[in-house]
Amino acid sequence: MKLNITRQRSFWWLISGLVLLASLIGMILCWQQFRAPLRPGLDFAGGTRLQLVRNCAVADCGSPIEPAEVRSILATQGLETSVIQVSGEEGQSVSVRTRNLDVDEEATLRTALEEAIGPLDSQATQIDSVGPVIGRQLFTSGLLALLVSFAGIVIYLSLRFQLDYAVLAIVALLHDVLVTMGLFAWLGLLLHVEVNSLFIVALLTIVGFSVNDTVVIYDRIRESIRLHPEQHINDLVDDGVNQTLSRSINTTLTTVLTLMAIVLFGGETLKFFALAMIIGFVSGAYSSIFIASTLLAWWRERSGRAIAGLSDTAEPTTGETPQV
Repeated sequence: MKLNITRQRSFWWLISGLVLLASLIGMILCWQQFRAPLRPGLDFAGGTRLQLVRNCAVADCGSPIEPAEVRSILATQGLETSVIQVSGEEGQSVSVRTRNLDVDEEATLRTALEEAIGPLDSQATQIDSVGPVIGRQLFTSGLLALLVSFAGIVIYLSLRFQLDYAVLAIVALLHDVLVTMGLFAWLGLLLHVEVNSLFIVALLTIVGFSVNDTVVIYDRIRESIRLHPEQHINDLVDDGVNQTLSRSINTTLTTVLTLMAIVLFGGETLKFFALAMIIGFVSGAYSSIFIASTLLAWWRERSGRAIAGLSDTAEPTTGETPQV
């Protein structure tokens, strides 16, 4: 299989444009609803979360827990603005996220809920609390980590290649981050999926994976430019992508298969973390091949450097061996 991606770049850019548009719409809707581009979890929003499971050994589990019943109990405690989500097998589990509760408030609420919905399984009960200051600090630290990683990548690629390589690689990385955020914005709107600090970890991992794939392709293109400066940049980019295509597909496929196992068997905590990485890794492989490479060819054409042998700014010779 040989791809002529530079001749079809408008098609690939159209696909990315539509996906990014859907992502931005999802984030705008989230902002209107949650005052944030994604549905924030406890880590970022702060508060107390009670994860309660009805003990079916002694309780009547013939019907799922009614959210309206839980909300009426919360209203009597002055917690009517809390977020309620019924989940678990046959709706026998309920997650309640409220403002920060002290020990007495938490005990009172748990007792009232137990009287309303039946005895609870103490072994499955989970209570987490994060203060609003800690939540903001975690959010700020996550954003700072992303910005620092972007800056480091620009510096590294500018030194290893040239500035236009670095800038276009960052464009591809932003594409991957926005696609992943867009998917989770829609998951937050439709399935009440929240993002937490693990989501930031997933984004940082995606950035690292995506730029690694882009560097391999750029390395091959740069080597081809050095060996064949008389050829047009479109042909060199096509050759570079096709020479690394098998590696990109195999690496992504094997990684995604491992992450699929975590999605299926990793439990609630790791499931969405692995899902974020799957989306990011697939998007990263796509953007490295169809976005970063085609943008490089387009930019070299626009800047009059389509044929390096005719350019005054021929590629520097570094003597490095490409790593594929």
